[in-house]
Amino acid sequence: MADSPKRTPLYDEHVKAGGRIVPFAGWEMPVQYAGISAEHEAVRMRAGLFDVSHMGELELEGEHAAAVVDYLVTNSLARIEPGQAMYTCCCNEQGTILDDLIVYKRAADRILVVCNASNRAKISAHFARAAKDHCEFRDVSDALGLIALQGPKALAVLSAAGTDLGNVSDTLGGFRFRDGKVAGVAATVARTGYTGEDGVEIFCASADAPALWRALMTAGQSFGIAPAGLGARDTLRLEARLSLYGNDIDETTNPIEAGLGWTVKLDKGDFVGRAAIAQVKEAGPSRKLVGFEMTGRGIARHGYPLQAGAGQVVGVCTSGGPAPTVGKNIGLGYLPSALSEVGTAFRVDCRGKAVDAVVVKTPFYKRPKTA
Repeated sequence: MADSPKRTPLYDEHVKAGGRIVPFAGWEMPVQYAGISAEHEAVRMRAGLFDVSHMGELELEGEHAAAVVDYLVTNSLARIEPGQAMYTCCCNEQGTILDDLIVYKRAADRILVVCNASNRAKISAHFARAAKDHCEFRDVSDALGLIALQGPKALAVLSAAGTDLGNVSDTLGGFRFRDGKVAGVAATVARTGYTGEDGVEIFCASADAPALWRALMTAGQSFGIAPAGLGARDTLRLEARLSLYGNDIDETTNPIEAGLGWTVKLDKGDFVGRAAIAQVKEAGPSRKLVGFEMTGRGIARHGYPLQAGAGQVVGVCTSGGPAPTVGKNIGLGYLPSALSEVGTAFRVDCRGKAVDAVVVKTPFYKRPKTA
């Protein structure tokens, strides 16, 4: 018998706000409130608030904690200082991706790892095995709430809610984090996100999450804040060309072909999957994850075949759909390396109809630079 879906500490807030609840990675989560396009626009133009409490959080502590984490990830912990975070892949010995993570260096001997909800059990067990006899390991996922405040007005909303962090736009750089209080709630504020916009992700005790959510929504009213669901999160991240585990990356893909080679530091010493990844890098990947625009009338979706020339299937669409900000139908997919150059034309098999598409430069959307 399947386990019942879990609910985040913010479930009641979603229901009160009219969120449409759907099953997602073992959780009951809001897919939308007012509508995906409206929520997408709110994040791009003003501010949006996301519940990401379903993500997994793992703590490793002790003299060898950093070494344990470093051995399990492709990026290098030595390159960041306490108070900084890094994006990375976690691979198996074959060099394919178990999950993509954000790793936070709380101190030289205390590391926080955030993993995808769908992979929590797998990654928690993976890190627990590696930590055994080397450092303390705790899966603290259920004890924490996590709220993402994203958009050009996000930092103004944060300030209006009240913090003791000063002017976050000045005091907190990208992929940095600090402990403090937000609206009177003890929290860790990280300048990270999954939307292509500026903003923060705020960790707090699970029991404090509803009060913090309500305070941010109240503080954001004059800025046009909107609660945003999984639907807008997906369209926003796709425009920013941010990979989704289970779609664009998984245990059949390696970081090099997925365009995540920048997260791989082969010079840092040994790590799980290093030899296999080094071999792919030296030989060159046989395929690459590309961004594309539909030039014909059609919408690409996950799993649609990609065709070349006379209609032979040469790849697969991993993510796709309308891009509200860009105003085009876009997608990501794997194509043979020989067909991966920008400007290469191909077709997408949209339910039996071959629709023209072209490889384009990514990200599809990049937020405007502020003065």
